[in-house]
Amino acid sequence: MAGSIIGINAFNQPDVEASKIETKKLTSQYESTGSLPAESPFFTSKDAKLFADEKNTAALSRGSTLGDVLKSHLSRIGVGDYFAVLGYIPMNAENEKALQAIRHSVRDLKRVATCSASARAFFIRPDRPTKAGPNSGVFLQLRATTHPISRCRQKYTFGVVKAAQARGDFAVLAERGRRALRVHLGKI
Repeated sequence: MAGSIIGINAFNQPDVEASKIETKKLTSQYESTGSLPAESPFFTSKDAKLFADEKNTAALSRGSTLGDVLKSHLSRIGVGDYFAVLGYIPMNAENEKALQAIRHSVRDLKRVATCSASARAFFIRPDRPTKAGPNSGVFLQLRATTHPISRCRQKYTFGVVKAAQARGDFAVLAERGRRALRVHLGKI
C-alpha cells in the first residue's frame, strides 16, 4: 500500500533483474581476479567513506565534514519526495534501532514519507522497490564490512556477495538518475 501511495511499483521485475545482473558482474570479477573492482570515495573521514556517481558527487562534494555532506544530501529532499535508508549492515537490535532512528529523524525534520530496509539475510536486497518508481526518492545506503563466511564451491565469501549486492544495487540507482549516497562505515 505504501508503494502505491508514493508511486513505487514494488513488483517491477526488470529493476530487480538489473540489480542481479550488476551483482553477478561483480562476483564474476571477484571469481576471476580475487577482488572487487577498485573504488574511489569522493569523501573520506575517520568514520566513513562516501561514494556516489558523478552527478551526485557534484551535488554533494561541497561539504568539508561528514555532517556537511549528509546535510547537503538530505537538503535535496523536497515536497512530494520520500527518503529511504538502506542498510547493508549486520542486522541486530542495535543496528535496526539506528536505522529506524535515522528514518524517524528525517521524517520528522523533512515531513516526508520514509522507509528503511535492511539485508536481514544474504541475497535479500533492501532496495528492491525503490528503483521501480518515479524519481522522487532520496537514498542513503549504509554498508559495513562483514565477517567473511565461506560459500561452498565459490572463491568469494558471503561478505563479498553482500558488498557486491550493495554496489550493484547502488549502480542501478545511479543508472536510474536517483539522488543516492552510499556510506561505507567499515567494520561495525
